[in-house]
Amino acid sequence: MSAKARIRMLRITPRKIRAVANEIRGKGVQEAIDYLTFCRRRAALPLLKLIKSAVANADRKGGMDVDSLYVKELLVDQGPTMKRWMPRARGSATPVLKRSSKISMTLDERQ
Repeated sequence: MSAKARIRMLRITPRKIRAVANEIRGKGVQEAIDYLTFCRRRAALPLLKLIKSAVANADRKGGMDVDSLYVKELLVDQGPTMKRWMPRARGSATPVLKRSSKISMTLDERQ
C-alpha cells in the first residue's frame, strides 16, 4: 500500500528541482524532512510541502505506519513552458523560455 502526492505547474525548472530530489530519493521520511528543512536551495520548500502532503495522505488513508515510510518514487518532469521575448540591440529580440515542473511522489512502508 502506498501514498501519493503531486505538484503541477511549479515555476521552477526541472533541472534545479532534480538536484534536490536526487538527495532525498530512497530515504526515510523523517531523514528527508530534516534534509529539506535545512537545505538552502529554493526547490527544497515545495518538496518539503509535497512530502508533508504525502505523509498526511498516508495517515488519512489508514493502515500505514507513518514512522516506517520512505520515499519510494520521486519523479520530476517538465511542465508547460511560457514563451516570452527580451528586447536586444538594433530592434531585435531573443526568446526567453520560462520552464515549469511537475513533481510526483510515492511513499511506501519499509518491511
